[in-house]
Amino acid sequence: MTDARIARRALPLLDLTDLSDACTEAAIAALCGAARASGVAAVCVWPRFVAQAARALSGSSVRVATVINFPGGGEDTMRAVADTREALADGAEEIDLVLPYHALRDGRPEAARAMVEAVRAACGGACLKVILETGLLETPDLIAAASRLALAAGADMIKTSTGKTAVSATPEAAEIMLHALKAADGRRGLKVSGGIRTVADAGLYLAIADRIMGPDWASPDTFRIGTSALHAAIVTALEPAP
Repeated sequence: MTDARIARRALPLLDLTDLSDACTEAAIAALCGAARASGVAAVCVWPRFVAQAARALSGSSVRVATVINFPGGGEDTMRAVADTREALADGAEEIDLVLPYHALRDGRPEAARAMVEAVRAACGGACLKVILETGLLETPDLIAAASRLALAAGADMIKTSTGKTAVSATPEAAEIMLHALKAADGRRGLKVSGGIRTVADAGLYLAIADRIMGPDWASPDTFRIGTSALHAAIVTALEPAP
């Protein structure tokens, strides 16, 4: 598959992201402008920028996502629920929640499950993506267990990573997560995030999804790529040859 064909397929699947520590209102304005012009699936921004992003993208098909319990994956469920409700009130349409992965890794899955269930209830009809932080779960068994837990607790999508750790998305983790999705019902989704910078990277993850879930499965409802860098590479790949 050519770069241009991969780029055309990947562009509407992007969650165009700015979760940099030094993010500004000007950066969010530029992000939303690029998102609106390109027709990506969503932008993903810090909670404090949700209202701005919602105003900037009003009337477009681009959705506004934000992060909760991010990036540390703590166990304060009441805070996560309160932050979720505030973000939704500000205009968020999708919530990317960090699973309390420390609890799962320590053999306390009930703490992780309780937060996902509570935030699921707070989300109502909004899309809930649960970030597993697979690079810190490390083992295939824990990644599979986290995937099953998040799906059983009501996740609409499971997401690899925050992008804030040394190891983010990997093909191996994506494959494990896709098998969990297939075993569940096949209708919910995967978001790969962290370190995906090139059109070839996007093509690799799309190929894995095609192989496991079928060539017609990946759509904005079932497959997202969280990225800050890939968008520019896609735009370049879609530029007409001189």
